[in-house]
Amino acid sequence: QGQLVESGGDSVQGGGSLRLSCVGSRYMKSRHCMGWFRQAPGKEREGVAFLFAGGAYTDYSDSVKGRFTVSQDNTNYSLYLQMNNLKPEDTAMYYCAAGAEWRTVVGACPRDQYDYVFWGQGTQVTVAT
Repeated sequence: QGQLVESGGDSVQGGGSLRLSCVGSRYMKSRHCMGWFRQAPGKEREGVAFLFAGGAYTDYSDSVKGRFTVSQDNTNYSLYLQMNNLKPEDTAMYYCAAGAEWRTVVGACPRDQYDYVFWGQGTQVTVAT
């Protein structure tokens, strides 16, 4: 871990918004998958948003679909997660990940954390009721 650097985590009230950023330069390879994962205390790490670098593909977990948006800026090797209408259950450490291979057969980025090679240290998001 540590090849990517996340920022933007904070404490907010329910219904609020945050934008997470991740920079990683050469670890964010074109034609590979990147994603945002989160882990709450006592829970498994789960993938919430995925993006195919250099393409238009995005994917979201059901828990965040319609509220979160993943995007990238190829000019500065950055990955973003815009989070709107935040809920207390969104409280977690959020991690940026990169370097996963595109799943050609199913036409999707993998959702399993073990498919991702490069990771950041995480940024904390806390949503109060």
